[in-house]
Amino acid sequence: MTKDDLMINFDSIVTDPALSLDLIESHLSGLTTDAYLLERYHAVESGGSSGRRGVFVYDWEAWTLCYLSLRRYSWRALAGYREGRRGPVVIAKIGAARPVHVSSAIGQTFSSRDLAIHRFSMTIPVEEIVAGLNSLRPQVLEGYSSALYQLAHEARAGRLRIAPDLISAISEPLLPEIRAALQETWEAVVLNVWGASEAGGCAASCGNGRGMHLTDDLLLIEPVDAEGRPVPAGVRSAKVYLTNLYNLTLPIIRYEITDEIMLLDEPCTCGSAHRRIEDIQGRHEDSFVYPDGRSVHPYVFGSALAGERNVVEYQVRQTPRGASVTVVCQGEVDLEQLCLKVSAGLTALAMNEPDVQITRAERLPRLASGKLKRFVPLADARDPGGTG
Repeated sequence: MTKDDLMINFDSIVTDPALSLDLIESHLSGLTTDAYLLERYHAVESGGSSGRRGVFVYDWEAWTLCYLSLRRYSWRALAGYREGRRGPVVIAKIGAARPVHVSSAIGQTFSSRDLAIHRFSMTIPVEEIVAGLNSLRPQVLEGYSSALYQLAHEARAGRLRIAPDLISAISEPLLPEIRAALQETWEAVVLNVWGASEAGGCAASCGNGRGMHLTDDLLLIEPVDAEGRPVPAGVRSAKVYLTNLYNLTLPIIRYEITDEIMLLDEPCTCGSAHRRIEDIQGRHEDSFVYPDGRSVHPYVFGSALAGERNVVEYQVRQTPRGASVTVVCQGEVDLEQLCLKVSAGLTALAMNEPDVQITRAERLPRLASGKLKRFVPLADARDPGGTG
């Protein structure tokens, strides 16, 4: 099942005859805060970072499990830090502002006196986010990995003055350079969460061993190659088939998600029996395929750009003969030298005289969800924010 299959056949798949795609779309279009649909359901939409927008609906029991699937490892990691402390757990979440996105809606549902979740939109200036965080002093800092990376730069510059116990990256791949920056900036446990609007928490790191634990008790996740054949541990998949075992309102069975995952063989020191995967580095459609058929993985660009300390953020847009790169910088950056590094990576793949251009910007365009589409293939390059 693909997202297209789901959306085209939505009314035949949803199990409550009182629900329809038109009804849910009408409900979503009028939302200004988290709200029930038919006094029982919660509806959300996907952010569109992987292409077509999707719409999903949960009943109350499934919505609760969706929340718990996203929280279980963060609660366990935080438990040791909370010993002897009183008062509510203060969580700051930087991400989507609109209540139609699962990361925003679920936080509004489950925020309480004992678990105070404060939301900051990715669409407001970073100066406002920094001021709000300095006033809030959260114990838990959650957000899109691109936002956390920017906040780490703000902290190292002395403008952001917080000391979180736990940092959780959501919604975007936690790239190695971002994890390293977070660990160098704060003495905190850094967790990585792989989530999806279709299923909640698909996997999360535990804070002990490398990688993330799959949510094997609530979801069936099958890593497969481009032809849909299972791949063994140690081999990166082209996509996954996802079956949601707990959302009976909208059955999702062997649903195609294009995240690339790699199963790990060895057990984790935390003791969990759930299967583990390496941190996700991107999606299959993030790769650039050039007219001669050559495919270039995002790592080729990321490895060059991540080595420049003063590059706070970047976006790479494919061009017919190379790439156009936009960087947000904090301090001096030798753009000419950086351009040579990126070009060298493409040349190493036998690309003849690649055309690479790098320009500076104050901010990067984001999707409506607030996510950053870091790698924009040629087919999407006309849209300033990428697809979605």
